[in-house]
Amino acid sequence: MATGARPAGLARHPVAPARTLSTPAMRRARLCVLAGATSGVAACVLLAALQLRREPDPRWIVSGAVGSLVLVTALAGALYQAVVPGPVGTTGRSLLVGCATAVLSVPLVGPVGGTPGRSWAFLGAALVGAAPLLLPLRYAVTLMAATVLVSAATTWWLGGPVRDAVTATLVLGLSLAVWNVLHLWFWTFRAQAREGRDALARLAAADERLRCAGDVYALLANELSAIVLKAELASRLALVDGERTRQETTEMRALAASALARMREAVHGYRSVGLREQADTVARVLGASGVRCTVALPEPDLPPALAEPLAYVLREAGTHVLRHGEARWCTVEIVREASTARLTVVNDGAGHEAPGIDSSGLPQLADRLRDAGGTLRTWREGDTFTVEATVRTG
Repeated sequence: MATGARPAGLARHPVAPARTLSTPAMRRARLCVLAGATSGVAACVLLAALQLRREPDPRWIVSGAVGSLVLVTALAGALYQAVVPGPVGTTGRSLLVGCATAVLSVPLVGPVGGTPGRSWAFLGAALVGAAPLLLPLRYAVTLMAATVLVSAATTWWLGGPVRDAVTATLVLGLSLAVWNVLHLWFWTFRAQAREGRDALARLAAADERLRCAGDVYALLANELSAIVLKAELASRLALVDGERTRQETTEMRALAASALARMREAVHGYRSVGLREQADTVARVLGASGVRCTVALPEPDLPPALAEPLAYVLREAGTHVLRHGEARWCTVEIVREASTARLTVVNDGAGHEAPGIDSSGLPQLADRLRDAGGTLRTWREGDTFTVEATVRTG
């Protein structure tokens, strides 16, 4: 079982970046783990409190209540530090405090109740159930076994039923441990799924950059190599053959002009990607990142004067969806009316803590569209974020 995960595996997954684990969805998943663990501790405390009610001596009732409260507080603090990110070393200190209070609670809680040792047996079950979230596997098993032995020894020393105490600590504790491990699996799976989603987005962007770099290298490698060779030759001929030097420099200038022209053509080709191709790319990248994307395009295709500005906006809007928020779905709709075309991109990833659009490339689009005779609007309604671009011809 995956009980061997260290506390840091909850607070900071070893393979997921900090930004991934700080998103609202991951914080909610982390809180679910904490809620599941604390619910088990609360159940054990309730059973121990029922035993305290059977104690006739008020002094022992106060003693048992104080011991239970101190142990539960320390245990809850250790669980919180294990699940919620904190300073390095905080989880270890909280765990040491929890173990110390567990030892101190034995003489305070053990003798209390109608059946000696049974009250602490329930508190020991809480410690057994929390062990998989606090320690790696081998240490968690050791802590669980030690807790059961302490419960048995305490009950035997006080003259209570050892079998009943061991059964309560072991069975209830293992049930809580399984419950907590299931929550731990849920957290680990969610963290890995989120990391895989971000990795797919990064790989898609890296693949596009590598393709662009390969095309640039194929375009310029020969021309630049020839320019270097001719520059070396011209430097050697400069003091010997002036006419040959002028000829070589003329060829160098021609090669440089040719390389520059080819580069401009290549860059123009990347910048003027068709609107339909751009929509397919955005839908594919978002789909690989776990965002359900639907696209509605007009028939026939838009003319270049309308398509090129909208393709640029669509690319930036798709990047915004990937970089910000917790989007689960995204819709892309393009409508043409006479000499006007309107692009609308809506996603549900705005959230309550989503960064503003100033941190993305969207604000610069307004100036770019204005030069092309268009307008850009962005607004947010609840958890949805909308980008609307309109361009006109004539």
